[in-house]
Amino acid sequence: MSSAPSAAEIVRDARWLAQALDPATGMMRVIEMDREAYRFASFLDDRILQERHFAGIVPWSTVAQALPSDARTDARWIFHIGHVGSTLVARLLGEIDGVLSVREPRLLRDVAMLGKAERPDYVSPAQALFSRTFGKDEVALVKATSFVSEIAAELVPPAERALFMYATPRNYIASILAGPNSVQELAALAPSRALRMSGRIALPQPRNTAEAAGAAWACEMTALESAAERMPDHEIAWADFDSMLADMPGELRRVAEFFGFATHNIDAIAAGPLMRRYSKATEYEYSPSLRRDLIAKAEAANRADLDGVLAMLQSAAENSPLLERALRRAECTESSRS
Repeated sequence: MSSAPSAAEIVRDARWLAQALDPATGMMRVIEMDREAYRFASFLDDRILQERHFAGIVPWSTVAQALPSDARTDARWIFHIGHVGSTLVARLLGEIDGVLSVREPRLLRDVAMLGKAERPDYVSPAQALFSRTFGKDEVALVKATSFVSEIAAELVPPAERALFMYATPRNYIASILAGPNSVQELAALAPSRALRMSGRIALPQPRNTAEAAGAAWACEMTALESAAERMPDHEIAWADFDSMLADMPGELRRVAEFFGFATHNIDAIAAGPLMRRYSKATEYEYSPSLRRDLIAKAEAANRADLDGVLAMLQSAAENSPLLERALRRAECTESSRS
């Protein structure tokens, strides 16, 4: 097996993905990638280890020190609440000439789990490592895991650009109820979400799956709202996924222009095969119409529970300005679609 790359090789370009971090040992795992590997990988967490990319273990401090003082930190960022098409949008934008789409590297999750006092040593180098591309004319687009939104204000340098993706609570909850795997994930993440939102919202203990999904929406949306509040010197665009699906060419163009990407082939990208595949596993078919059908069926089957969750969220918002802001944003979205 080849030896691990040098720090100079790692910082040179995007060939060596900064994939994972172990702060306890001060070591980082890097994985060898090319443009096509980035293009086809749904996620860059440990699932990528199932593929046959060469991985090396290197000291974090050595790589951080090798970053030049003028290293690029101009990556564009996507933060989201989960289950809102962020992988699809990141894939579509990655089809634009000059865009390197980097989807959910585990290292960002590792940094997000650090204490506030520890993070500064890692955030600044991470900004540079995830801004690396294969050419000077390329720009990196980084899509983070949903709970990384908690540190969005730290990750995105001042004056840089981030897209915040969400869905209305009714559509989000219905989409969770429509998928058995989503329901399992909901249960697995419930304890960590309860801890994350403990200082932002007080919600009653969920009595059913719909209420648990409503709590998840409240947790993730208030994380975005809190991040936006702490980022007044950044450029932030918001996108409701179901509104995007209603006009993907127009919405994709809006986002591409916001990020400063080329737009000449947007219509072809929006009409391409990615729109008909499940973005997290492209071997499966999935389409906007199927999403609408699944949400409609779940909503019809759980209407009473959904109404109860929305009432619960409205009540909790009386004592949570962030949740009140999130609900108001969702209401504006629904009004614009009606």
